Amino acid sequence: MSPIISISGLSKTYASGLSALKRVDLEIRRGEIFALLGPNGAGKTTVINIVCGIVTPSSGTVTVGGHDIVRDFRAARAMIGLVPQELVITPFESVEQTVTFTRGLFGKPANPAVVEKVLKDVALWERRKSKIVTLSGGMKRRVLIAKALVHEPEVLFLDEPTAGVDVELRQEMWQVVRALRDAGVTIILTTHYIEEAELMADRVGVINKGEIVLVEEKAALMHKLGRKQLTLQLLEPLRAIPERLAPHRLNLAHGGRELVYTYDTQAERTGITGLIDDLAAAGIGFKDLQTTQNSLEDIFVDLVRGRG
Repeated sequence: MSPIISISGLSKTYASGLSALKRVDLEIRRGEIFALLGPNGAGKTTVINIVCGIVTPSSGTVTVGGHDIVRDFRAARAMIGLVPQELVITPFESVEQTVTFTRGLFGKPANPAVVEKVLKDVALWERRKSKIVTLSGGMKRRVLIAKALVHEPEVLFLDEPTAGVDVELRQEMWQVVRALRDAGVTIILTTHYIEEAELMADRVGVINKGEIVLVEEKAALMHKLGRKQLTLQLLEPLRAIPERLAPHRLNLAHGGRELVYTYDTQAERTGITGLIDDLAAAGIGFKDLQTTQNSLEDIFVDLVRGRG
């Protein structure tokens, strides 16, 4: 199946000389949730703004559903819904009015049933007559999502969609996102809440200093780059790690009451059996052990530091 978004050699240099993007190549599959991660200023929003036609690229090509975003702008843009970071909404219109008006901007005929469905999907139907100015920040964020969905796009960009939204509402919004993906909408999100990307995404891309560092299936990324730690709770605390255990590169924790062993999940041998044997030979006993695997956030930080 051909990708719904294809980005090739995309670069952006502003008049100030700032190079925001450097030959970005990226393909987004139809029907997936793709998380684009990166520190502030990495180029995430620039990528989104170029695909959505808000910013003009310096070089490269972008197609959406086969439509070139420059040569066939209207057709490409009609396929896209965008939820921006900024809460920019006409304050004195009602929720229903502003969402209905947005549908008309895309040349779509009036369809109250679609407006009703979208407002119900984002839990705003009961507030449809309320003026925007009376809504909380979280509700305004949901209005933005409704505005992005009302022209029935095939691709939805969510640029930091849950910034400033409380935990309960964030979970409600992710239920909406899952339902959209199940209905065939392709979702591209940027987020500072890396646990959300870990929970939601099918694939993850990392961008840093305008360059794509890595694109990978989320599960494969965590398996490939994830480290595991074995924590041994000792029967007696240690003041220092015996020299004979130095090859294992152990760390003491919790006042010498725990030994922490880090190993590579991809290695042919984990070294755990040898460690246990060496502990016994050194007369070090333990009463419990547990393993943990590092999170997507740990992996992201390692990647960005490695390319810093």
